[in-house]
Amino acid sequence: MRSLRLQFFCVFICLLFSIASAWGEPRTPETIQHPLTGYAFQFPRDHYAHNDYQVEWWYFTGNLQDAAGKEYGYQCSFFRVSLAGMKVLQQYQKTPSQWDNGQIYFAHMTVADLDGKHFHFYERINRPGLGMAGAAADHLEVWNENWKLAGDAAARTLVAHEAQTGFDLQLVPEKAPVVHGTGEDKPKWDLPEQAPNYYSLTRMKTTGTITIDGRPVTVTGTSWMDHVFAERLLVPEQTGWDWFSLKLDNDTEIMLLRLRMQDGNYDPRSGGTLVLSDGTAAHLPSEKYSVEVLEEWTSPKSGVTYPAAWRVTLPARNITLKVVPDMAAQELFLLRSISNSYWEGSVTVEGEVEGRSVSGKGYVELVGYGGNLSGALGR
Repeated sequence: MRSLRLQFFCVFICLLFSIASAWGEPRTPETIQHPLTGYAFQFPRDHYAHNDYQVEWWYFTGNLQDAAGKEYGYQCSFFRVSLAGMKVLQQYQKTPSQWDNGQIYFAHMTVADLDGKHFHFYERINRPGLGMAGAAADHLEVWNENWKLAGDAAARTLVAHEAQTGFDLQLVPEKAPVVHGTGEDKPKWDLPEQAPNYYSLTRMKTTGTITIDGRPVTVTGTSWMDHVFAERLLVPEQTGWDWFSLKLDNDTEIMLLRLRMQDGNYDPRSGGTLVLSDGTAAHLPSEKYSVEVLEEWTSPKSGVTYPAAWRVTLPARNITLKVVPDMAAQELFLLRSISNSYWEGSVTVEGEVEGRSVSGKGYVELVGYGGNLSGALGR
């Protein structure tokens, strides 16, 4: 019963945070840092937690195969949210408690059996009390109960299991961290502090085990990691986003973050990054690429209609790609932590780069199609 009450309280806090954000309530006290344009990243320090920022997340997606060539996808994301500055919650913070350090943690995990067409998703919501969840500020360690990210700049381990399904993976970066939108390239928000500090490890050699319904399978493949720390991602006039992480077989990668406005248009402050084979990164402002929706899919669970195939074009780079989901049903349905659903799934890429055929794998995330998530606790 105590666990149930705690879980309900955590969900209640998440809902209050989302409501306060959507209403534009002030939540930037002196204890909260602002991610200013031109932030100077320092590694390995910036792999660790930034507890002075309002929100932070470590986000992993991967495309894997077993020895027989069967394909799998996975997602594992850890979120930290500071409760500082939320007036509606101050009454709960007056009494010291071993359960309270002013943070809340939640996590999402998916495993996709792409050949078998089975999709599994889970979530965790916890306070840091008694060590149930946390993120270290002086080394790389993030956890939510027994879901855990650990390691150093050279290699990481990622472990998450729920209901006899999950993974135990080792990830080794093949390229240096790529910072998205530095200096003058950083997306221009109405207020500078609303632009997130955001970097990625765009290609990580991945080995380990995927377990589905108690059956472990040895897998290999590649993963992508995003780490963001910010005051907030969306501004009030934005409602959601489309995010692409594409890994091509010519050893290049593309990230696109397309922010959707409440009127249905895409925010010109959207952008992306092209990472070349030598690790060189080029910023992609919204005018340097286009994304055309080719198909749609309607979820039988949520009734939400999502884009379901795309043509991505970078004219100046002579790049044209078709991006197709590896299976339609990759929706995380009605998560308690965000009180909404979103689609995030493995995709296959085919196309041309400067007249040469390329293929690849990746992930696409579609957030806010089931309702306005401006200021919510998502990615």
